[in-house]
Amino acid sequence: MHSPPSVPLVWTLPGGLTLAFERRAGPGFAFDLRVPLGSAHDPLGEEGSLAVLEEWLYKGAGGRDARQLQDAFDDLGVRRGGGVGLEATRVHVSGLRADLSAALSLVADVVTRPELPAAEVPVLLDLARQDLEALDDSPTDRLAVQARAATFPRLPGDPGAGFGHPVSGTRAGLERLSAASLRAHWARFGQRGSVLGVVADADAQEVYDLVANLFADWQPGEDRPMPAHFQPGLRLHLPSAVGEQTHLSLVAPGPGPRDPGWLPWQVALTALSGGSASRLFTRVREERGLAYEVSASPLVLGGEGFVSLYAGSTPPSAAETLAVLLNELGRLPQGLTEAEFRRARTGLTTGVVFGAESLRGRAYALTRDLALFGRVRTPGEVRAELGALTLEQVNGFLANYHPAPQTTVVSLGPGAVTPTLAVSA
Repeated sequence: MHSPPSVPLVWTLPGGLTLAFERRAGPGFAFDLRVPLGSAHDPLGEEGSLAVLEEWLYKGAGGRDARQLQDAFDDLGVRRGGGVGLEATRVHVSGLRADLSAALSLVADVVTRPELPAAEVPVLLDLARQDLEALDDSPTDRLAVQARAATFPRLPGDPGAGFGHPVSGTRAGLERLSAASLRAHWARFGQRGSVLGVVADADAQEVYDLVANLFADWQPGEDRPMPAHFQPGLRLHLPSAVGEQTHLSLVAPGPGPRDPGWLPWQVALTALSGGSASRLFTRVREERGLAYEVSASPLVLGGEGFVSLYAGSTPPSAAETLAVLLNELGRLPQGLTEAEFRRARTGLTTGVVFGAESLRGRAYALTRDLALFGRVRTPGEVRAELGALTLEQVNGFLANYHPAPQTTVVSLGPGAVTPTLAVSA
């Protein structure tokens, strides 16, 4: 059994880096570094900059070449993860408590003192092109990218290329990249807006001093959030003669993370798509057998909340599948039943409990909470908020939530898709 974790501590270092630390007894550690630069921040015309740069950072750092850096991580026996997302780049590391200092030192070298050897750039660009070729063979990935491009278009004055291209970039964008342009992009990497979450059985002051020393020389960097320009009611079909499926992507607005309706909305979305008893699974799969896959999940872009739905169907069933999805969104203002509410709330509470058990999950939660909510929430606090939430509160929120009329629909398949049923009010 784990002993109860301490109350999380949060500091802002002189250079701007935010450090969140939670002490937890045990032999291991985990930390998560979130830098507020993602593929949406790629310079316009140089799409793929962030993905290539992130790989380049590991080609030597702190006076080590690529092999020496890899060996240094391997010698510690740590688990590493992370990568580039739409809005941020992450580095996850976990291992044994005794190796926390050494692991933090290596990551600090990677982000603050990379070697950036020019000879590696052509190889990294070739790998990025291979990623794009693989994307062409995945209809769901193609749909996701093109649906984002249509639903959240870039507007003049935005600080980056926006959400409408693959993380790996575009062929034209990759052609324009060079060692010089990538080094200029690295100059945007820095302390401003970056968050480091650490979970370990360690003295808080020692962790603070260690991080402050290791990252003291990290450049200021840049923190310019990319706005999400949602296009309500959009209808778009992407013809595809490859395969025998029709793929549907729907997006509708919802409350943002700092909106009081966020938690009731999470409960409602769990009732909509949170397992075999959820509304979408029941209506789309069990009752009608329309789709081999259907789901709905929250999406946060530019600090705003959205619900993203996906269904994989066949061309003959696609129109009815779309109609059922829109109808289920249209039924949300009518509220949940007592059974749906209890099942959804229990599912969310269970997720909080099990998520907190994992050191890696908890370190990620520290940085996620600071980025989304502006503060760290303890698992006990979230459980208490869920426990205090009532069916009346959820249904009160839903009574004023009307996502169906604003829903964007992007489909990919042999033919255009038009819903065959009326949408509920």
